[in-house]
Amino acid sequence: MALKLTLKPHEQVIIGGAVIQNGASTCSFIVKNKVPILRQADILIEAEATSPCRRVYMAIQLMYINESTSAELHPVYWELAKEILEAAPSMKNLLSQVSQCILDGNHYQALKLAKKLVAYEEELIRNVSEPC
Repeated sequence: MALKLTLKPHEQVIIGGAVIQNGASTCSFIVKNKVPILRQADILIEAEATSPCRRVYMAIQLMYINESTSAELHPVYWELAKEILEAAPSMKNLLSQVSQCILDGNHYQALKLAKKLVAYEEELIRNVSEPC
């Protein structure tokens, strides 16, 4: 199944591990085979992995982009997941879903769920930070 991508001017995308940046105008192209693809809005750079859930997202992103490193990153993921559950048991259900996707090898779905983890983590931090 082909995937048509339309990139905005200067938008970046990762396709099969290669970072591609569009030029000055909008462009469209079709990817005809199955390959990991991440649009700029879904790419987390290492400097932005500043919280436990963001580090989980980063680990899953790396698993998705490069399947050959997936096994090496599993221990990193499981350790981070353990730390998150100890700090915020309310994340158990969502983290269980992410973990199941990883075990099933469905890293793209795990990445989508990890985005929800990050949002929930940010909400928890906001609630703790707000004065009473």
